[in-house]
Amino acid sequence: MNKLLVGLCWALSAPLLMAQSPAAGAGPACPEKNLLYWQAFPPGGESDLSARHQQVVLKKRCAAIDTIIQYKAGAGGGLMWGQMNQLPGDGLNIVGVNLPHIVFQPLEGQVQFKTQDITPVFWFHFTPDILVVPEPSAIRTFAEFIKAAKAAPGALNLGGSGLNSANHAAHERMNAMFAVKTNYIPYKGTGDMATAVLGAQIEGAMTYSAFAINNKGRVRALAIAMEKRHPLLPEVPTFKELGVDWVDGAYRGIGVPKSTSPEARKRLSELWMALNNEPEMKELAARSGFELVNVGLEQMDAFMKDKVRLYTDSAQQLGLGKK
Repeated sequence: MNKLLVGLCWALSAPLLMAQSPAAGAGPACPEKNLLYWQAFPPGGESDLSARHQQVVLKKRCAAIDTIIQYKAGAGGGLMWGQMNQLPGDGLNIVGVNLPHIVFQPLEGQVQFKTQDITPVFWFHFTPDILVVPEPSAIRTFAEFIKAAKAAPGALNLGGSGLNSANHAAHERMNAMFAVKTNYIPYKGTGDMATAVLGAQIEGAMTYSAFAINNKGRVRALAIAMEKRHPLLPEVPTFKELGVDWVDGAYRGIGVPKSTSPEARKRLSELWMALNNEPEMKELAARSGFELVNVGLEQMDAFMKDKVRLYTDSAQQLGLGKK
């Protein structure tokens, strides 16, 4: 992570940059100063875990600096995203950003930002939607879950991370596709939700693959939104196998304040790309169930245009956003 915020470094003396760089010609130079990596969710969730992975890999690449992770949780991420343009645009402040959250939330109208206010510079991974129940649950399969939901409409409570988020959308989609009624219980983040699920305080959660993988033996996954079964969850059927065309989840990336220069944005994007390509990052991601993606500045406009269209249409179909 530390590498990404290197925006200002390039403008400084070459000897200083080379002194902090992994090796001449080895890729993007390291930041000159410590990076501030702002998280929109509490500790313990997927965003925090991915930031910790990046912190480790970046420290090995750029030993002279630290990546300092800061938390400003609230409104399903909307609190931080509504304030990110107030941060210094110095190439040393980056913010974790999520899709579809940054599209869904402004449509609902209760946050202090619009999608176009967010400036993503790199999307680094994707986590598929997954339905889980606590391990002690009497529900053993997705078919049993649907049977229970239809037998008692509105009786099953499913946790998720935030309102108008990927988890919220997935919950509404499941209810619509399988003609059931379950209740969505929003938490500040996956870390907060985990306590309720693992303690069987709620009947389950519509969450991400990483949560199921990192809590194997404590939760039971019933169905996952992938093209094919996940290699770390080979026993879990895909929603496609269950008869619905559902492949979706959440993207995570980094954004910067709008005042950040184009040069600094480019350097951060290239640095994050270098992190994603490190063997250790690939190993950490695979172990935690993160699907690495590499969407940098060159692909960003087309990627965001496609996702904004897709998620705006999805919000209307799922009844999310303004009523």
